[in-house]
Amino acid sequence: MTRPLALSLGDPAGIGPELIAEAWARREEERLPPFYVCGGAEVLRAAAEQRGISVPIAAIAGPADAVGQFAAALPVLGDDDGHYTPGEPDDAGARLARASLEAAAGYAVRGEAGGLATGPISKDRLAHVGFAFPGQTEFVAQVCGAAPEDAVMMLAGPNLRTVPMTVHCALSEVPGRLSIELIHRRAAIVARALQSDLGIAHPRVAVCGLNPHAGENGRMGREEIEIIAPAIAALRADGIDASGPHPADSLFAPHARGTYDVAIAMYHDQALVPLKALDFDQGVNVTLGLPVVRTSPDHGTAFGIAGKRVANPGAMIAAIRLAGEMAARREAA
Repeated sequence: MTRPLALSLGDPAGIGPELIAEAWARREEERLPPFYVCGGAEVLRAAAEQRGISVPIAAIAGPADAVGQFAAALPVLGDDDGHYTPGEPDDAGARLARASLEAAAGYAVRGEAGGLATGPISKDRLAHVGFAFPGQTEFVAQVCGAAPEDAVMMLAGPNLRTVPMTVHCALSEVPGRLSIELIHRRAAIVARALQSDLGIAHPRVAVCGLNPHAGENGRMGREEIEIIAPAIAALRADGIDASGPHPADSLFAPHARGTYDVAIAMYHDQALVPLKALDFDQGVNVTLGLPVVRTSPDHGTAFGIAGKRVANPGAMIAAIRLAGEMAARREAA
């Protein structure tokens, strides 16, 4: 990887700043690629001090300066900054989080970063300051010029990869949002990304059913018969090794997880519950289908523990590492 990663700060009242500082402090033992943070120099300095770690901050003039500075100090690009008030979110902090995200995404899209790793934000607070997107994924997709339906969220950990077909909607809305075209299109994006970004030559895609026992041949719902099975057939016709519909209650068992490379789930909790049960402290949110690499730790702002030296940096470290690995594969392609 020849270009450093760009990191967004996340909400300065959350655990993002201290975990970014911790990731830099562990850069050598974790073998992390060079990265720089967009804004928040004083927030990062204070967060590191609160956590009890030594993290020198280096103000850089441009992304190209990050690699040379990274060994000795945490590079920070940009003047946007604020006060470090862990556990006390406010609109000023949300504006800083938004500015950092916009800057980091811009550098990634312009090719001045190898990829983008985003710190956790408060969707509610961002909405207060005029952020008109459901989350960071949708924002990054628009900045990239990608269709929203092509930005696919994958949760990845050491033991499991899962993709929810529907994400932030009421459970009652899920059946109406599912379609043959949606499952076919998104699962195909996932399969291609596993090949190009994760180096899996022949990805195996397991598709969950929606209903208990995958519908039991229509006795508990017909979505498997009318929507999910035809989508799997279309994936197979494209040469993708897709199987299912599988009952979700057994697909994540230890003996089953070795039979596939990614599980396609029908709704948010069907994907995230097993991932967080298995890999909570190392789970990474990866956005597939974009022209830029984007990852994020699969946890929120955790305002309740911010600044208390107890937040686990594993997911942030994993997000930075995975972004670097994906960026390196793209550069080598």
